Amino acid sequence: MSASSFWNVIAEYNKHTLYIQLILVTIIIISIIVAYTRQLNFLPKIALGIGCLFIGLIFFLYYGTEPVQHFFAAPLFIASGVLFIYEAKMNKADMMEKPNIITSILFIIVLLYPLISNILGNVYPTTVLLIMPCPMISLCILIYSCYARRNRLLMVLLIIWGMTGIKSLFFNVYEDLILLTCGFYGIYLMITAKGSKTGFKTYQMSKKR
Repeated sequence: MSASSFWNVIAEYNKHTLYIQLILVTIIIISIIVAYTRQLNFLPKIALGIGCLFIGLIFFLYYGTEPVQHFFAAPLFIASGVLFIYEAKMNKADMMEKPNIITSILFIIVLLYPLISNILGNVYPTTVLLIMPCPMISLCILIYSCYARRNRLLMVLLIIWGMTGIKSLFFNVYEDLILLTCGFYGIYLMITAKGSKTGFKTYQMSKKR
C-alpha cells in the first residue's frame, strides 16, 4: 500500500463522514461522563464498540482500496467492536475507575491527534481525526485500561493495531507515533494484569458460577 493511497482513503472518508464522526465523538464523551456520574459503566464499551464497527465497515470496507484494508484491518476492527459490545453485556457491573497519571497524559495527547496532524502539514480533508483507525484504537486502549477486568482477546487485537503505528515512519504519518506509544502501553497493561481478573475464559467461568 502506497502513502498516496493511504492518504486518499483518509480524504474520501473525511469528506463524506465528518458529521457522523462528530456525532460518534460526542457519544463517546457522553458515555464516559454518564459512566462516572450515573455509574452506567457499560456505556463507554458500547460507544467504543460502535466506533470500531463504524471504522471497520465504513473506513476499511467501504472506502478502503487495498486487500490489507479489506482482509486484515476491517475484520480486526469489526471483531473489536463486537467484543466491546459483548463486554458491555456480559460484564455490566465492572466499575470504570479514574485514570491513572500515565493514562491521563496519554489521553490528553490522543485528544490532540487532529491538531498534531495539522501541525505536521496535513490539511483537511487529509487530516487524522479522532474517529479514524489509529486515534480510535488509542482511545480504546486508554479507556479500557480504566476497567478492572479486561478481555485478553480484545486487548490483543487492540495491541496488534497499536503496533501498526510503526507505519508512521513509512507513510509520513508521524502523529501515529501516538498510536505506537499506546500500543506499548497496552502491552504493559497485559503484562502487569497477571491474568487474575482478566481474560475471555475468566468471564465464561464466572458466569457459570
